[in-house]
Amino acid sequence: MAKLASMEYRTGILDLTRGEAGTRGTPEIRAIEATRAAQILGLSLRENLNMGDSRIWANEDSRIKLVRALRRIRPRIVFTQHWDDPHPDHAHTSQLVREAAHIAGITKYDAESGLERWRPSCVAYFLFPRTVAPAFIVDIGETYERKCEAVRAHASQFFNPKSNEPQSRVSTQGFLGEIEARDRYFGSMIGVEYGEAFFVREALNVADPVALLTRQMNMYS
Repeated sequence: MAKLASMEYRTGILDLTRGEAGTRGTPEIRAIEATRAAQILGLSLRENLNMGDSRIWANEDSRIKLVRALRRIRPRIVFTQHWDDPHPDHAHTSQLVREAAHIAGITKYDAESGLERWRPSCVAYFLFPRTVAPAFIVDIGETYERKCEAVRAHASQFFNPKSNEPQSRVSTQGFLGEIEARDRYFGSMIGVEYGEAFFVREALNVADPVALLTRQMNMYS
């Protein structure tokens, strides 16, 4: 998000829940943290559909909410959770986004809303299992400090020796180090310091394979 914003793309994050069922923090604190992170990343928008934490389902009510958001915001590319995630909300979000991204392009679906149909060009997935090979990796070295600052903005979720709240995996002392290690690993795969990896289901339509592949080879020259 930070890199795309620096390239003058309009970027945004659409949260589906307020995190009210989370182990640490409160919805009010998380909202403040989300706003701060959005400012750091240079987002054009950050909204919340408030579908209910631990209550995300790919049902008709949820699809209509997301379809209307997609038609209103009209994103070209959508990034979302990978479907093979142990958290039910994340897995259901992946399915919900894929379905809504397609249905949003059907003219007669939810026609009474008055919103013009819109279908994103691509849905790309992040945070996938180690057994999944990324389809592409983005060099995020130039904006990596901004990413780290945005992550740390969600301070209520991370390690705090003074906190009396229950422990979670995210709040362990080494969790932020795991994020850096992952980013360095994906960066090493493309010959840079830090990388952000994504997976896509469909084949990528490449207009200029010479330009694409020459750039990849030059990274190792």
